[in-house]
Amino acid sequence: MSNTNSPSRNRAFIIAGLGVSLLIAVLLSPFASQNPDGLDRVSQDLKFDTKATEETPAKKLPFYQVFDEYAARGVPEALATPIAGLVGTLVTFGLAWGVGKLVVRRHDIDSERDEQVNR
Repeated sequence: MSNTNSPSRNRAFIIAGLGVSLLIAVLLSPFASQNPDGLDRVSQDLKFDTKATEETPAKKLPFYQVFDEYAARGVPEALATPIAGLVGTLVTFGLAWGVGKLVVRRHDIDSERDEQVNR
């Protein structure tokens, strides 16, 4: 049997997927709709959007200093959304990669322990 899941093939697949995701995040994000998303639209339709507190929990997070909604702060408007998409994609990829590494490492440790017990 041939090993079709070689590490280099997996690495190429991951890099290609990340590349496509980054292209979508950077090149297509400026074309996102300016209309309110689902929750914002419902709050506007039901007229409770004005009842929100000014000091929301999201404004207390450290990321609020860098990002505002779906845009980066302190950069030209034309670059704000693509930069936010780029950073968001990389952070999401990094978190998924880290969790995947932890799960695989934990699985390897459990498998090794099971092998030792069965001997």
